[in-house]
Amino acid sequence: MGNPPPSPASRPFRGRRAGTPLEQLLDPEWWSKIFNEFYLKTDSSIVMNEGLTKREVDLIVRMLDLEPSEKILDLCCGQGRHSIELARRGFRNVEGLDLSEYLVRMAQRVARQQGVKATFRVGDARSTPYPNNTFDAVILMGNSFGYFTDKNDDVKLLREVHRVLRPYGRLLLDLAAGDAVRRNYAKRSWEWIDDKTIVVREREMSSDGERIITREIVIDVEEGVRADNVYAIRLYSYAELKSILESVGFVNVTLRILMDSEDSSSDPGLMATRMMVTALAGKEDGEQEEGKEVYVLLGDPRIPNPVKPGSVFDEDDQYAVNELKSALYGIRGYRFNFIDNHSEMLRILEQNRSKIYLVLNLCDDGFRNDPFKEPHITAVLDILGLPYTGAGQRCLTLCYDKSLVKLVAHQLGIPTPRFVLLEPGEAPLRVKGLKYPLVVKPNFGDNSWGITEKSIARSAAELIAAIENLRREWGYSGPILVEEYIEGEDLTVSIIGNPPHDYVVAPILREDYSGVPANLPRICTYQAKWIPASSYGAVRSVPANLSPSIKSLLTKWSIQLFKKLECRDYARFDWRLSSDGVPYLLEANPNPGWVWDGHLRKACSYIGWTYKRMLLEIIKRAERRIMQQRNEALAQAVRHAH
Repeated sequence: MGNPPPSPASRPFRGRRAGTPLEQLLDPEWWSKIFNEFYLKTDSSIVMNEGLTKREVDLIVRMLDLEPSEKILDLCCGQGRHSIELARRGFRNVEGLDLSEYLVRMAQRVARQQGVKATFRVGDARSTPYPNNTFDAVILMGNSFGYFTDKNDDVKLLREVHRVLRPYGRLLLDLAAGDAVRRNYAKRSWEWIDDKTIVVREREMSSDGERIITREIVIDVEEGVRADNVYAIRLYSYAELKSILESVGFVNVTLRILMDSEDSSSDPGLMATRMMVTALAGKEDGEQEEGKEVYVLLGDPRIPNPVKPGSVFDEDDQYAVNELKSALYGIRGYRFNFIDNHSEMLRILEQNRSKIYLVLNLCDDGFRNDPFKEPHITAVLDILGLPYTGAGQRCLTLCYDKSLVKLVAHQLGIPTPRFVLLEPGEAPLRVKGLKYPLVVKPNFGDNSWGITEKSIARSAAELIAAIENLRREWGYSGPILVEEYIEGEDLTVSIIGNPPHDYVVAPILREDYSGVPANLPRICTYQAKWIPASSYGAVRSVPANLSPSIKSLLTKWSIQLFKKLECRDYARFDWRLSSDGVPYLLEANPNPGWVWDGHLRKACSYIGWTYKRMLLEIIKRAERRIMQQRNEALAQAVRHAH
């Protein structure tokens, strides 16, 4: 292993009788012998393609949301092309492991020559030398999976990956799309790889139909046959791979990309169609490192939630919680404890109050999933004397009432659409002072609950129908907000931190409705947030292209509202930009959605922050705010004492 192949004299061409299966020529441990200089030559269009490597690393970094400090294992790394490119980009803790001594030595040599820090070692992917929970991420690129004769060895490899990943660490698998290969593989091919070397390949399915067997003959026009290799790859469909990953403890298994080969001038072989699949290593919370005790509060998945479709905690919600755990468990110096059982929440908080360093309050569902009781959780935290992230009781109570927020904005001189508030049972007579079209929405509520394409009224008849729809179809019994509909861009301003000094304003986003049918109103409906398969599922949040004066005005007004409403640590403000260039405030959102694909996360991604970085910034800003409050309280106590 690791040495150049024998000379042509000792490597004669092996003929075979017609009808003899390639499977009979297969060495069961072919994978331990053929990855040498001829592999680099025959697969050079892929493994020696610098441009392709850079594009693949772009995908790796984006799909795994990687940060430079994270520990990354490039498993079956070959000559280290992905590891070296990651190290070149500033990733400081990259390690590659491969069974081929020849390729590992080459990786070490190239890393030294290029002056990048990456570690490489020889080893078997089924039994690595690393302790439990070593890595934040593992990548398995270039179809380096499915080599073994026994399918159980593939499972063993994935168990090993699960073991060396930290709790909810991330895996990226890049491999041939089995279904596509079965349908479309070329039984015979040949290609010139330089002006004197030709590679001839023939392929067959194995007798059990699970593997594709390839014979690859390398011929030098002057020296004859230089290599004659037979190898086999087990083909997996996404469904099969997902089932195996989940059986060994992975969660959030996701098909991220299904793509065809970008090079039509060479034989892509089994990688003509490839899939990239990500997953998280689901593990118990107790396997975290030691650190400051942070308790994370979430909604309760055991009981109905009236805001969610069907009032149930579904797979998408669990997916979001898993992504949250993946991000938080990757933050060093803290130990995160999750509480989502509301029948036990108060007892757990009181029982552990002496050791709780901070409460990360992400329970925007409200106590017992009652949105009216979101402020109640902060009231309990205040009573127990526990420091927590985000807004307090007064802010959450005020901002849940949309009409009150508008009155506060009016006091600050900030424009809002003209509106009236209709109490239950009140006829819409007072709206005569408003100009159509109008928007009908619940005065109490968030997450666009109750807002659909029927919420826009362009006549008195449509207004009555919109009110009836909100009352009957949605079962809303509170006051209804009827406001003038502002035609124009839908904008979002996100603030992380605490003005006037310790804060960041993320790039302003606009809602892109270009994928929504033209006959539907351009509003962010409940379907846009909760039902991806709906007509509004195509809405996208993208950076807004605004003039400097509009950006400045939106930033100024959002900061004024942040302070006046007593938001803390993070908040989001929704605006409409009218055709005459005036921004109108629609809503204020203290403690906005924390999920991995929410508006806040998207805005922070345009700063260059990972999801983990966003959560850490919220925690750090809360820490500094709490410390400042304690120092001010102490100084005040000292002044009173004297």
